[in-house]
Amino acid sequence: MLKAVHACEDKEAAHVKVLQIVAKLHEMKLPAAAAFVQTNVEETFSYFAFPSEHWRSLRTNNPLERIMREIRRRTRVFGAFPDGNSALLPVSARLRHIAR
Repeated sequence: MLKAVHACEDKEAAHVKVLQIVAKLHEMKLPAAAAFVQTNVEETFSYFAFPSEHWRSLRTNNPLERIMREIRRRTRVFGAFPDGNSALLPVSARLRHIAR
């Protein structure tokens, strides 16, 4: 649900979407989650202060996501692995490279 908030075109539309999500969470009988979203969602809107061309890179600038995407890309090159240990070799090599 929160991905839809951050896909909005401006901050006002995002606030409207948050209110819809909070109402939906109350319908689902999740008042604690609704309260958490309502009080803390403003912290995730900091990227709205930047030009819209930069929003995508600001929202997805998560180092862990970037590492996982790189591992996925490198393991797809190999195709199928005969067992789990053989899949760990390229993954661990990439993680060692990143750690350096």
